Amino acid sequence: MSTAVLDTPREEKTEIVKNWKNPTILSVIAVISLILLGFRAPAKQVTFRLGDGIRWADIPNLQIPAVAYGWVAAVVMIALALFSLVLMNRGKKMPLILNVVFWFFFISGILVWAIGSASSSNVSLVSILSGALALSIPMIFGSMGGLLCERSGVVNIAIEGQLLFGAFSAVLVGSMTDSPWAGLLAAMIGGVLVSLILATFSIKYLVDQTIVGVVVNVLVSGLTGFFFTRILQANPAELNSAPKLPGFEIPVLSQIPVVGPVLFNQSVLIYLMYIVVGLIWFALNKSKWGLRTRAVGEHPKAADTLGVNVNRLRFSNVLMAGAVAGMGGAFFTLVSVSTFNADMTSGQGYIALAALIFGRWKPLGALMASLLFGFSLQMQFVLSGLGTTIPTELLAMLPYVVTILAVAGLVGRSRGPAASGKPYIKG
Repeated sequence: MSTAVLDTPREEKTEIVKNWKNPTILSVIAVISLILLGFRAPAKQVTFRLGDGIRWADIPNLQIPAVAYGWVAAVVMIALALFSLVLMNRGKKMPLILNVVFWFFFISGILVWAIGSASSSNVSLVSILSGALALSIPMIFGSMGGLLCERSGVVNIAIEGQLLFGAFSAVLVGSMTDSPWAGLLAAMIGGVLVSLILATFSIKYLVDQTIVGVVVNVLVSGLTGFFFTRILQANPAELNSAPKLPGFEIPVLSQIPVVGPVLFNQSVLIYLMYIVVGLIWFALNKSKWGLRTRAVGEHPKAADTLGVNVNRLRFSNVLMAGAVAGMGGAFFTLVSVSTFNADMTSGQGYIALAALIFGRWKPLGALMASLLFGFSLQMQFVLSGLGTTIPTELLAMLPYVVTILAVAGLVGRSRGPAASGKPYIKG
């Protein structure tokens, strides 16, 4: 008599990969915050004015005791950091909402501590946020330009050059025509010209994209510096004095407390930014062009098999990216100031590239990352104006330190488009 042996399926053991990087970073920041915000908090009352720009109501000021708020923020961050360690020990990640709470208390706690450490502790929250939004504009447009390139499979290191040449073109044409709109159009064309160099060498001649981007940045820096010295400074009244783009207030919306004056009483370039970011998000996610762009950036050979002309789409998208980044360059000479100075972009093109990486190559993510970097840049100016005890050298480093921390530690695991930086050869 034979007996049948039934094979029972073996339970597969899945090994959970534990990534301790983010919980460790949160813990270190929480401990530093405990020392800084709790034990070293200034014994002052910080006052935030909330009613600036509001005409229909008298909104009371927000008064925050620096010591009490510092301890609350530090305790909450310590608790969340410990919770993230417990979750990671179980192989789980901390929910996004709790990460948002952690960074809210960290940023607000540092803000209260820094203003409390200054000689004047009475500031306008509307002015801080409005300035942060305005300073974010070059980085937002730059990161959107980088997004169009990288989602197509082309690494765009040349954002700095696109911003700089856009600023130069805007002031030159704007001054000659006495029209800020002509200057804005010239900034877009200037960005396209820089992109044309990048696209020609990296797509047509298959030169390493990173090297081309770096060379383009050096070329534009030298070229605009030469023209500034030889041409603009020789006749500043006619060639280096452009009119500014107008600003206007949107009725009703501009009267929403705090948010209204910040978002809806701005320069026209900021309203254009809202439109550009919305269009890029919609086109990238909801249109046939967006589907083809994402396919070319992830798997160009498969896209080619389906009839997409890979290199032509990449070429056109890189040129489009130049126009978008050029609009960001116009901020420097048509919104911020009316004159051009050599290398006035001060590395913001590289920060825009970092914002793109921090935002995980998504329009809204890059937007939020750019706003974070713009806020850090604004805090440098605010704290300098308030007479803080923090050394000015440290304040000047603030935007770049935030950039390094964001890309190196806080972004976590992220993967760019699979074909980014890889030239496509049909065959």
